[in-house]
Amino acid sequence: MTLYLRPLSLLHGPDARRAIAAGGAGALGGSDFIAFTQIQLIERARGSVFKRVITYAEAQRVHGELLDLIEARRPAFAGLAMNRPKLMGIVNVTPDSFSDGGQLANASEAAAHGARLASEGADILDIGGESTRPGSDPVPAEAELARILPVIEALTQQGHYISVDTRKAQVMRQAAVAGARIINDVSALSYDPEAVGTVAALGLPVVLMHAQGDPKTMQNNPVYDDVTLDVFDMLNARIAQCEAAGIPRRLIAVDPGIGFGKTFHHNLTLLNELALFHGLGAVLLVGLSRKAFTGALTGENKAADRVFGSVGGAIQAALNGAHILRIHDVKPTRQALAVALAGADPEAARL
Repeated sequence: MTLYLRPLSLLHGPDARRAIAAGGAGALGGSDFIAFTQIQLIERARGSVFKRVITYAEAQRVHGELLDLIEARRPAFAGLAMNRPKLMGIVNVTPDSFSDGGQLANASEAAAHGARLASEGADILDIGGESTRPGSDPVPAEAELARILPVIEALTQQGHYISVDTRKAQVMRQAAVAGARIINDVSALSYDPEAVGTVAALGLPVVLMHAQGDPKTMQNNPVYDDVTLDVFDMLNARIAQCEAAGIPRRLIAVDPGIGFGKTFHHNLTLLNELALFHGLGAVLLVGLSRKAFTGALTGENKAADRVFGSVGGAIQAALNGAHILRIHDVKPTRQALAVALAGADPEAARL
């Protein structure tokens, strides 16, 4: 039997701090402004799932070790404090990404776009040279490197925090030399047999994302027994494999992979049950920007027109304790997040 704890009854700001101080609530993902007072205890055994709600006090008495993973304060990730959500701006140097493929025709345009995102409030710039949209084909490492290395070097020289979005060990190594501080792998280091060892040797933080299947076919009728628990189990297994290879949990972020091998209803379920992933004891990253399920909800067929729906999803993720938000539209997200967090935590608002 496997046990899972999903935090419920979230409190924010002063109410959260008072409840934590009184011992009646836990800190969600190590947050200093989000607390939970109840827990959905989930038991899975032999294909059956049983759920019931218990109090925080009961969970403390019986499931202290699992609670510790949820509540542990997350250390700085690539030097960035995780006490408030950080924004990861997307810079796709590709001809075929689902939202902005081909818009950044060369390295100078891509670097200028990244610098603009940073000026709008992006804490991290995620540079990718291979599209992993549904139906996409792999790109040779040499082509990927030719696209991204000049951009990474230029933005690093400007003092920006750079993440490299890649599945290939060769690209990881050369991107790190060029200045990348984070590895972001949509395959959770499973695509390239050398990836785990490479990240361990580099000593860089890594984002492990869940994806069911290969990008070429991942949207061909994806099926799960329980999407949230299945994604949790996969990420938990990948964390264990990384730790065994010498990558400590403090250097690991997890991403449930919204839109990667999931249906519309799978994506909504993951967003609704996001708090469960704090039980992995790692930084939580959420990327849903401009994805098809936001278009299905808002009626926007063009990815570039899904800004408002994407911002709404980002706020939902942040209020459920996401530490990093991977986004295309930095300025609208930053402004909405400033208002949402001030409303949730007026004591911490800054004029």
